[in-house]
Amino acid sequence: MKETGLDAYRFSISWSRLIPNGRGEVNPKGLEYYNNLINELLDHGIQPHATIFHYDLPQVLEDEYNGWLSPQIIGDFTAYADVCFREFGDRVTYWTTLNEPNAFALLGYDTGLGPPGRCSKPFGNCSNGNSAAEPYIVAHHCLLAHSSAVSLYRRSYQEKQQGFIGMDIFTSDFLPYTNSTEDIAAAKRTQTFFIGWFLDPLYYGDYPILMKKNVGSKLPKFSRDQSEQLMSSMDFLGVNYYTITHVKDDPQDAPNNRRDFMADASAKTNLNYSTTHVYIPSYGLQDVLEYLKQSYGNPPIYIHENGYPMSQDVVFDDEHRVKFLSEHLRSLLNSLRNGSNTKGYFVWSLMDLYELLGGFSTTYGLYYVDLTDKDLRRYPRRSAIWYADFLKGRRDAASVRSSDSSLSISSV
Repeated sequence: MKETGLDAYRFSISWSRLIPNGRGEVNPKGLEYYNNLINELLDHGIQPHATIFHYDLPQVLEDEYNGWLSPQIIGDFTAYADVCFREFGDRVTYWTTLNEPNAFALLGYDTGLGPPGRCSKPFGNCSNGNSAAEPYIVAHHCLLAHSSAVSLYRRSYQEKQQGFIGMDIFTSDFLPYTNSTEDIAAAKRTQTFFIGWFLDPLYYGDYPILMKKNVGSKLPKFSRDQSEQLMSSMDFLGVNYYTITHVKDDPQDAPNNRRDFMADASAKTNLNYSTTHVYIPSYGLQDVLEYLKQSYGNPPIYIHENGYPMSQDVVFDDEHRVKFLSEHLRSLLNSLRNGSNTKGYFVWSLMDLYELLGGFSTTYGLYYVDLTDKDLRRYPRRSAIWYADFLKGRRDAASVRSSDSSLSISSV
């Protein structure tokens, strides 16, 4: 990291590693692991940015009360966050409560492609679940767990530790498949469903009117106190952005209890989380940042994930990834010049890792990891060399550097 020129590193704390039983006793080896990581980062002048929940729930809580489907998760998550703030908050000053809970709710409870693998036919093939209702329940509990943890941080830690706390969401630039009036409207609906689903409660205290109308009684309600707590819970917004998504109108006549998330939005998308070797225009990032500026009061933003997937067996020459990063950083610079309040940028990912959907076959790493080597040796790809040059202001990479020195550009 130091050789690459990183000044910040985003990592996730594993609930299961730190508190294996979900609540109660803290695992001393887990505590030692994260203390060592944080201290090593700081010793090398790298600022730690910690995410508290990133898809991995202790299995005991899933078995006991179905995890995020139960309101009981709110108290257990807050107690877990309390351990994180208490043990690491003297050195970690940037906290993200939940990683892209909109994608978590859809992958885990609508399509069943992500943990805990719940869904119902015809939307997926799982042993348990209800694709029509469960994503909305899980999202609601995610929002309440977030605001509960933030409330604790504000009361007990923030003044002393002088830190910042927020949430990040999965975003895309939702564009109409054709120029028809129907597809244009469908793209706007999809944007509201994916982004407004979480950001409207976080910034305005309630779900979008469109979602209330389309989703109906499946959409839970917030109390007045819950709404007020949500609206004061964001010091910054984390953004995970990868690609453009084209949307086509898809009118529905199925009853409410037989429609999943996309059917409620009356839309179809070409969203693919792991497309490789496909050119992705960079203007999508600028579109998303402009939308967030216009729709949510230009909040402080950290781009937490932005990267390009390729086959893991590409050992060195990932020129497609270099092109993607170069063009998206130019797009970010344009957004900054247009007034976006973006404070930092993290590439996904520093090295090859086990991806949620692609496993080890499709990865995003700037550094190649030799999975056949017992020591898992790491080698810089072309993108790592380019990115290091960019961060250090060298050669052609310098042409896309921002003159705004307040922008922290780094890697996860």
